[in-house]
Amino acid sequence: MGSVLVGRLRGVEGRDGTRWLSAEENDAWVSLSWLMIRLPTAIDAQLQRDSGIQFFEYLVLAALSMMPERRMQMSDLAQYVNGSPSRLSNVVKRLEQRGWVVRRPSAENGRVVEATLTDAGMVVVEQAAPGHVEAVRRLVFDVLSAEQVTGLRDIGRQVARQVDPQRAWPLYAGEDQE
Repeated sequence: MGSVLVGRLRGVEGRDGTRWLSAEENDAWVSLSWLMIRLPTAIDAQLQRDSGIQFFEYLVLAALSMMPERRMQMSDLAQYVNGSPSRLSNVVKRLEQRGWVVRRPSAENGRVVEATLTDAGMVVVEQAAPGHVEAVRRLVFDVLSAEQVTGLRDIGRQVARQVDPQRAWPLYAGEDQE
């Protein structure tokens, strides 16, 4: 498979300073790119088919379900689920209309809006989670050895640190437990 990312002299710096990918790096990048596009689509299809919700909606509901009092500031929630404030606002509005989330000003700072997962929203998460976990297991973990899972975790964390140097990614907390 050809790619514009591979230089004529693979792995060699070009005259313009471009550090072209080697053939192996290009193959890894193409595989990762395909995975970044296709895996969320497969997860989204399972959630919509089995639970009637989109993957991003599930991420929002699941994030709130893990928080103290099932509540977060909207700005923190947007960062947590990697969504723009406008996208999150539109999704939370739909979730509010279904009775799964409520938005209200913070008791500590009235200028801050918080989203809270309702009891009905928690039921949705609890009902969607088993099918979601089964899809993740089938699509990702069933095809990997234990060593590959460890490698996937380590690679994911290493790349995440590079992509997110401010460490906003919510799962960094798990690194200290190993």
